[in-house]
Amino acid sequence: MLEGAGARAHPVRRLSELDALDGIVLPGGESTTIHKLAVAFELFEPLRRRIADGLPAFGTCAGMILLADRIEGGIADQETFGGLDMTVRRNAFGRQVDSFEADVEFTAFHGPFHAVFIRAPWVEKVADGVDVLARVASGPAAGRIVAVERGHLLATSFHPEMTGDDRVHRYFVNRVRAAGSA
Repeated sequence: MLEGAGARAHPVRRLSELDALDGIVLPGGESTTIHKLAVAFELFEPLRRRIADGLPAFGTCAGMILLADRIEGGIADQETFGGLDMTVRRNAFGRQVDSFEADVEFTAFHGPFHAVFIRAPWVEKVADGVDVLARVASGPAAGRIVAVERGHLLATSFHPEMTGDDRVHRYFVNRVRAAGSA
C-alpha cells in the first residue's frame, strides 16, 4: 500500500534501519509483542525518541495503541512510544471472533472509507490538539472514534491495508512529504 502511494517501504529490525527512515508505520498485530520485540532489538527507546523528535508515524490497530499516551485494558507494565495525548481501549470491539467491517466517515476524504476491524481498539478520549479524523458511521459502534492525528502522528484502529483503498496510506505519505521528508 505504501509503495502504491508513492513511498519506498523498508522493514526495520536494526537501529541503522531506523536511522534511515523519513517516516514509520507501526502495524497491527499484538501491541505487547511489538513492545517486547522493540525492547529485545534495542529499538524501543530510540524509536520513542525519534517519534518525540518529530518522525512521522502512522499506527494501525496495535500501532494506534503504541502511539497512545494512555491505555485502558492493557497489561501491567505495558509501555507505549506515546505522542498522541489520548486514551485508547485495547480490544474495545471484542475478541477475534467479533472482528467486523464498517464504513467510517473520514474527514479528509470524500465519501466513506470501508474499514476492517480485527480485535481493534477504539479511542475513549482525546485531549486538545488531537484531531478526530474518523468515527464509525453506523451499527452498534456508531460514533466511536477510530482515526486521529496530531502533528506528525496519525493512527487508525482499523486496518486500511486490507481494503485495497489506498487513501489512508496516501494521506500519510503526503504528510511525510509535507514534513520535508522524501
